[in-house]
Amino acid sequence: MKRFYKAVSVAAVGGGWEVRLDGRSVRSPAKAPLVFRSEPLAQAVAGEWEAQGEQIDAHSMPMMQLASTAVDVVAKNRAAIVEGVAKYAETDLLCYRAEHPRELVDRQARLWQPILDWATLRYDAPLHVHTGLMPKPQPEDATRALRSAVDAYDDWVLSALQDATAACGSLVLALALIERRIDATEAFEASQVDETWQIEQWGEDAESIKRRAALRADIEASRRFVDLLAG
Repeated sequence: MKRFYKAVSVAAVGGGWEVRLDGRSVRSPAKAPLVFRSEPLAQAVAGEWEAQGEQIDAHSMPMMQLASTAVDVVAKNRAAIVEGVAKYAETDLLCYRAEHPRELVDRQARLWQPILDWATLRYDAPLHVHTGLMPKPQPEDATRALRSAVDAYDDWVLSALQDATAACGSLVLALALIERRIDATEAFEASQVDETWQIEQWGEDAESIKRRAALRADIEASRRFVDLLAG
């Protein structure tokens, strides 16, 4: 889409802040009103619009995308999204460990076990750790507790949590990220333990570099979005 505006501004409105293009309020792709509850988030979205060149690139606007998802998708499909995100707990990445080599086993334990221990204390949700890749059942009380944790977030935070969970391949890592137990770099490194090990052994191709960069960007955007929401 060609850029159709010149001036970008932020204005206070009832209940929050709006981003305006040439004085007209920005709306979501589904034409829903976008009222940001924190001025820092509104300013960040305004910055994304201001940074566009002659052509608008939606992929370069992660804060706008997450906000739009919150109002266009999460608000209308909340129950299904909660279930989809919570389902990751049944086969969470952090619960499936390698049997060898020793260095990889130790690295998984060092990066993953503290986060699992945190989830146990934070949510009363002790998940079982297994070796190998075959799915094994988790305690129902634990998965139920993690589902309740997911459902407790509002639509805007849930939008970020959904993206972070998919990017990390782990609900536990995404919760730790959103709750500020770990930062975006730590979340990315923990989510990529196995891939990083393989790269160290065999090298990395261009496709892998691109894919990992996109995952890192998604994780960073999710954390930034939640931080900006908090003001």
